[in-house]
Parts: sequence; C-alpha cells; structure tokens
Amino acid sequence: MTQSVPSPLTLAVVGCGLIGKKRVLALSKVADVRLKYACDLDSARAAAVAGLAPGCEAVTALERVIADSEVRAVIVCTVNSSLSSIALAAAQAGKHVLVEKPGALSSRALKAVAAAAAESGVTVRIGYNHRFHPALQKARALVDAGALGPLLFIRGRYGHGGRVGYDREWRADPGLSGGGELMDQGVHLIDLAGWFLGDFPTVGGHAATYFWDMKVDDNAFLSLRTGAGQTAWLQVSCTEWKNLFSFEIYGRVGKVAIEGLGGSYGVERITFYKMLPEMGPPETTSWEYPRGDDSWAAETTAFLDEVRAPAPDAAGLTASIRTLEIVEAVYRTSGYPTS
Repeated sequence: MTQSVPSPLTLAVVGCGLIGKKRVLALSKVADVRLKYACDLDSARAAAVAGLAPGCEAVTALERVIADSEVRAVIVCTVNSSLSSIALAAAQAGKHVLVEKPGALSSRALKAVAAAAAESGVTVRIGYNHRFHPALQKARALVDAGALGPLLFIRGRYGHGGRVGYDREWRADPGLSGGGELMDQGVHLIDLAGWFLGDFPTVGGHAATYFWDMKVDDNAFLSLRTGAGQTAWLQVSCTEWKNLFSFEIYGRVGKVAIEGLGGSYGVERITFYKMLPEMGPPETTSWEYPRGDDSWAAETTAFLDEVRAPAPDAAGLTASIRTLEIVEAVYRTSGYPTS
C-alpha cells in the first residue's frame, strides 16, 4: 500500500562524508523538502554537514532517525558495507530511500531491500547519478527520438589514477567495499549500458589487479550481450593516470560520443554523428555543458517525483540488482571472492 506524502517532505541524510555533503548541497536546489537530520558515527562530520542546511540537527544514532515518524525519506551515503543494512532498516520502517550506488555488497542483500520496500509500499532508488548528467540525458533523448536508428553496440571507458595511499583506503578493503574498480566505477558503466540496451543475459570478461597493492581489482574488462546480440564493451581502470570518461552509443544511422564529466574528467560534451544517405563523413553536432554538475539535484528530484507518484519499479531497483549480479559473475570468473 502506498503512503500519502506530506509537503514539505522531511528527510535525513545518513553518512556525512564527501558524497553525503554533495547530497545535502544538492537538496538546496530541490523544491519542497526539509532536511531534519545529518547522521554520522563521527559527530564532527555530522555537525559539518548539518551546518549546510538551516534547521538541520546533527546526530550519531541511526535509531533516532529510524524512529522519527516525521522523517519520510532517508538518503544513505555510507561506505558500501553499511548501505544495505541502513536502507533495509529505513524501508522496514516505512521510509523511502535514496541509497548511494552500488546499494549493497551483494545482489542477495539488495534483493532483501527490494522485498522490504515492496512490503512497506515505499520507493527505493539506487544512486546512479550518471544517468542525470546533461550529456547522458541528451543521449537518452536522441535515442528515444530514433535519431540513431536501432542500436547496435556500446563502447564505454571510465577510469582514474588513484592517489598516494589509495590502496590503503576503504575502497581497497573487500570487507568494506565489496570489490575494487568494477564495484566502484564499473557499476556506473553497467548501469548506463543497461539503461540504453536492456538486460544482458550473456556476461563475459575478467577483473585483475595490475598495479595497486590491494586484494581487490584495479582494472576490469567486460563484454555484455543482450538477447538480440547487442554488445556493451566496457573497461574500467584505476591505473588510468589521466581521468577519463568516454561512452559511445552506436546505431544503424548514427552514433553519439560522450566525453568528460566535468572537473578533472574534462568538460562534459556530447557529439552526434548522423549518417548521410551517401555515407562518408557524417553530419556532426556537438553540445558542451561547462557549468558544473547538477546530476545530484536532478536525481534527487526524480526520486522525490517517484515518492509522490509511485510507479512499478520506476526507480530501477531491478536493474540495480542485475548490475550487482553481473559484477558477481565477473568476480567469480576472475577468482575474486563475492559477498
């Protein structure tokens, strides 16, 4: 049974690190919401994030957030190992949840969250904010309009170069992260590829640790195929050295190429290559988005729209579970443990 939604909607943020801060700053661009709590085990971090939103209270006890009936939605931004347990507790308490990707350490844990959401009649969205970058939104519009014709394949690359001590951070600990680069940036590419092509019943590829002194992967290479034979050819790396985002979608009558995500990844740009009847050099149109990243606010708005007007699996929880199943398949093939 779905619930009535008060106005403004009262929220809490759990996890006040870098992403929690981004999420709270994004809320200032979102209409009709009120942030009541910033929750973190570190009281100083909770206080710092609470100070970004008028009237927000810093707390260290998750139980207080869960027990407060005024809080109708929770944004979860902790390390990976805590995501699903907090999301599960919130969903069981009848609260809507926006939980940072990948949502859980395993597909099994995320399925438990989905079951609780269905039982309570709440919305749970996994935070794949890349779908809401303007270049990806433009690509979605071009594909939906038929500008590329039937889709053939996707080629995606995503990577960064780490930093001194990267292999001693929490992402290098499989107990906290659930995996390495494939679980970190790789899930974004899998999610985007599935958004455009659909499910991938055929999964191939491998993960490897080439450079960093850690028990998780620093590179992964995937070949994913739909039932119709369309392919997503994806690579992620934290030995990229120069940060890179490249996502190309190929159709029968054109392609789009997306480069950059802003910041150290370079100006976000999408180029549409339209095949001409005589073929040869295509008609080319480009759009640039140099004004910063509003994907966090756009995603939060989409989440709140789903809360206010629920639709079956509108938030893509089924696709997020499948993304983790793909990660697990590649890790098993490559000899890495799965949760």
